[in-house]
Amino acid sequence: MRADTIFTGGRIHTGDPARPVTDALAVTAGRITALGAAAHALRDERTETVDLAGGALLPSWGDGHVHPLIGGLGLRGVPVRDCTSLAEVVEAVRVWAEEHPEAEWITGDAFDPWLAEGGLFDAALLDAVVPDRPVLLRTMDHHTGWANSEALRRAGFTAATPQPAHGEIVRRADGSPLGTLREFGALNPVLALVPLPDLDEQVDALHGTARTLASAGVTWIQDAWVEPGQVDTWLAAVADGRELAVRANLALLLEPDDWRGQLPRLAADRERVDAAGRGQVTARAVKFFADGVLESGTAALLEPYSDCPHSHGAANWTGAELADAVTAVDALGFQPHIHAIGDHGVRIALDAIEAAARRNGPRARRPVIAHVQLVDPADLPRFAELGVIANFEPLWAQPDQLMTELTLPRIGPERGARQYQIAALLRDGARVSFGSDWPVTRYEPLAGLATAVTRQTPDGLPEGGWLPEERIGLDEALAAYSAGVAHQAFEEDAWGELRIGLRADLVHLAADPYAVPAGELAGVAVLGTWLGGRRTH
Repeated sequence: MRADTIFTGGRIHTGDPARPVTDALAVTAGRITALGAAAHALRDERTETVDLAGGALLPSWGDGHVHPLIGGLGLRGVPVRDCTSLAEVVEAVRVWAEEHPEAEWITGDAFDPWLAEGGLFDAALLDAVVPDRPVLLRTMDHHTGWANSEALRRAGFTAATPQPAHGEIVRRADGSPLGTLREFGALNPVLALVPLPDLDEQVDALHGTARTLASAGVTWIQDAWVEPGQVDTWLAAVADGRELAVRANLALLLEPDDWRGQLPRLAADRERVDAAGRGQVTARAVKFFADGVLESGTAALLEPYSDCPHSHGAANWTGAELADAVTAVDALGFQPHIHAIGDHGVRIALDAIEAAARRNGPRARRPVIAHVQLVDPADLPRFAELGVIANFEPLWAQPDQLMTELTLPRIGPERGARQYQIAALLRDGARVSFGSDWPVTRYEPLAGLATAVTRQTPDGLPEGGWLPEERIGLDEALAAYSAGVAHQAFEEDAWGELRIGLRADLVHLAADPYAVPAGELAGVAVLGTWLGGRRTH
């Protein structure tokens, strides 16, 4: 046997406790075939050598919760993501509208929800620059929208419109819509009017996102929110002759209304993807939204919001219905993937998973609860007891403006001091995986690693870290992006560590992360990414 490729000239961190570091790695036919001195013995005149140039080679990373199509398409609208004030957002809308007179709708994604006091956005500001065409912008968490009056008019929203289920039309004192729409019950009637890009544009967006993620060292992703038509987009991307730069699993959305009637479609979509996904795309998870988000007051809490004592937020499912629905998809062999942010949302998600295990019996189900921002202390041990994977977005574990301007005032100091308890769950023996939730926050795992280890903002604040008892070590953080996501994917025997026989899913960094100050990890360059031995970056 000979090696197709040998990596040498730097430190190779395997992630395997039995052999954590080596100096050479050989790849043959897409798999790791030797380490150390044995790797060099497989060299011949046809073997390619990759010189790590003093950098490091590691297991590539997964993203356990990301939105590749939403993010890819969102980049094509008004560029509001980097705006730092309402005035900048409005000016970006004005310029884009002037440059695109043909656009029926003006849309943009991922502006910061703290730009308006209390997260309340007024249609009048948008009306001043675009009075005659509909405008819909979404905040970075995608749970709040800012609409102008024309968009509200087209959706039929007036002072007489009743509040929708699973959402809120924020109103002025006279009852008329302000322009702020919270959660999908209020957003979806407007989004349904926005023309979809054609299939070619959607496929291009997927390929572009895949290349972007590969450039950050990512080789596997969990698309965490797939609506029915988007399955066709994924299959078209597989079939169009261009190789995807990542492998993907799709979490098919299950909504509370008539959820039983949606089950046959979920099973049929999984079969379609299994038949046509060419082993690179699967559809084996089902996405649930247990609740909303803390910053808009829509995450479901056990106790009322500190700034709104009459409100516990908004659970999208009753506990009983969520238990029935999770049990049903579990019985079909799907992996539940549940968005839960408030402590009540987390509790009903855990209760639902427990009910599914009790009713359906033991099996390797590996349910995922994503985000896990606020957990009641009584529920922390249940993650390990029930085999639940806690999927965190580690970039959120810092006192940024979202936290200081919106979240902490809403939940108060006691609850504020027990957010994103990554270390506590690891100590309890729970499985942890990491993701980005991009386009909500940055897609680069190196930025997430820095935050998980330091619990600081990019400026290094606060000294010692925010809730420092929840900082984790670099070993644990790297594992959460590699072996942790591989476990979530049911693929720990295929990738996630650098062991002989595993797939050559690799990332080459310009510097050894163990030799870089933790706060500077985000600045380390990714020099190469390989998926099954195929270079994708």
